[in-house]
Amino acid sequence: MLSEAGIANSSNEARWLLESLTGVKAGKLLLSADEETGEEQTGKYLSMIKERISGRPLQYIIGRWDFYGREFYVGEGVLIPRPETEQLVEIALDYLKDKEKPAVLDLCAGTGCIGLTLAKERADSFVTLVEKYDEALGFLKRNAEKLGAENVRTVRGDILNPSDIPQGGYDLIVSNPPYVPAAEIPSLEPEVLREPATALDGGEDGLDFYYAISEISRRLGNCPVLVECGEGQEQAICGMFSSSRVYEDFNSINRFVFGE
Repeated sequence: MLSEAGIANSSNEARWLLESLTGVKAGKLLLSADEETGEEQTGKYLSMIKERISGRPLQYIIGRWDFYGREFYVGEGVLIPRPETEQLVEIALDYLKDKEKPAVLDLCAGTGCIGLTLAKERADSFVTLVEKYDEALGFLKRNAEKLGAENVRTVRGDILNPSDIPQGGYDLIVSNPPYVPAAEIPSLEPEVLREPATALDGGEDGLDFYYAISEISRRLGNCPVLVECGEGQEQAICGMFSSSRVYEDFNSINRFVFGE
């Protein structure tokens, strides 16, 4: 059914949905090949398949998704963590490796996949995660509790309003902000359009939040910044800092900017 509907990676998606429903992972599914699901489970599984065919993101149907080896709650109202964002975490960890008890500020935190991962990877750190929207903030708090991240604080705040940002001495600001130019949003993949527009819309040129982040950096004593960005935006973002460095993602796209 998924394949006929044109769903890419249909066999894996069918398995992931079945794993989610039954709680049985791939290896055990093979060992349980002779077992039948009951009528109730079969009905639930077909409902999940139909949801997927309708265009609802796989991650929202499952309600969880892996990021950097940990499982995060996801759902309507929050951006789905992407594999390339794991590279941002790696760059941040490399930058922080020689800093003792680093303080990190995660802006537009969403699920918390960046800031919470840094907090778990660096137990001596303290991470402040800022998120504006209630639904996303709910997922952020649930994920912090799920991961047992005690070296964090979650703050409701709008980064376009600098007074919302907690003051302090931070070693690094990290962010994967909304960066899609407003006029391009209608042309995005239908599945992406199921994600919150507030997590996608970066204003007329897609750069609104980067200007805000650079201003926050200045207000916080010129704190270094590491951001994810859209293709072709890196030079404009570099221009907001006196020095900068661009990193490619695994598709050789300029995806991350470190600025000071």
